[in-house]
Amino acid sequence: MSGKNIEDLQKIASQVRRDILRMVHAVNSGHPGGSLGCTDFFVALYFKILDLSTDFDMDGKGEDVFFLSNGHISPVWYSVLARRGFFPVKELSTFRKLNSRLQGHPATEEGLPGIRIASGSLGQGLSVACGAALAKKLNKDEHLIYALTGDGELQEGQNWEAIMYAAHNKIDNLIATVDYNNRQIDGDVSDVLDLMNLGAKFESFGWEVLNMNGNDFQDIFKTMEIAKSKTGKGKPIVILMKTEMGQGVDYMMGSHAWHGKAPNDELLAKGLAQLEESLGDY
Repeated sequence: MSGKNIEDLQKIASQVRRDILRMVHAVNSGHPGGSLGCTDFFVALYFKILDLSTDFDMDGKGEDVFFLSNGHISPVWYSVLARRGFFPVKELSTFRKLNSRLQGHPATEEGLPGIRIASGSLGQGLSVACGAALAKKLNKDEHLIYALTGDGELQEGQNWEAIMYAAHNKIDNLIATVDYNNRQIDGDVSDVLDLMNLGAKFESFGWEVLNMNGNDFQDIFKTMEIAKSKTGKGKPIVILMKTEMGQGVDYMMGSHAWHGKAPNDELLAKGLAQLEESLGDY
């Protein structure tokens, strides 16, 4: 997939955003805001950055492995996995329905390709990523572990145990990214429980800290290349990724209101009118 250019990726991102709106609308349930904000990041990861195979197995030996900690943004992950070829695109129509493999939060019991841990109970993803990264080292596998957390999720204490553990154990094959949109379900993160100087906190815990615009493909690629160049040097790496919740749909941007609310028929049509159907709706 390395041959994809930015124009190609922008078209894929537009289609993924359409998928997200249609998925949550169909069941009047789900989390569109953060999913839309992280769309460009997921498309960049799965269509350009990660070295992986769609011939999925749980061990992930000989390939990069990604963990989603803030599992409520499952719509964007499911769409990107399907569009990348992990499972049929038409299966997106089963999102959050009874007996679907596409649970509201990612789960493993139904064996959905691409999913290695259940997530959505916040605060656990970095801990799992640390374990997987250590396993890579034990197996002499030079591939990397990637993880995504939310900024509001960092209000959970387990994250900071993992952050401390990773630095102490020099887990330098781990690239963690924080979706730093300053919004969570109850309002702005800075109002609910201020993270203050997050970069300084990670640095004081012994991490290498980078900053990135998660809604700009060029900046994503540039920053990810810098991050990869810093692996293997004794420190875990974190990228503070600025995104806009609801990116691409004007009435969802600039507020936490669409963190976990589905659009009605009228607003679905309004949102879809702003997004190109580039690959065909499911």
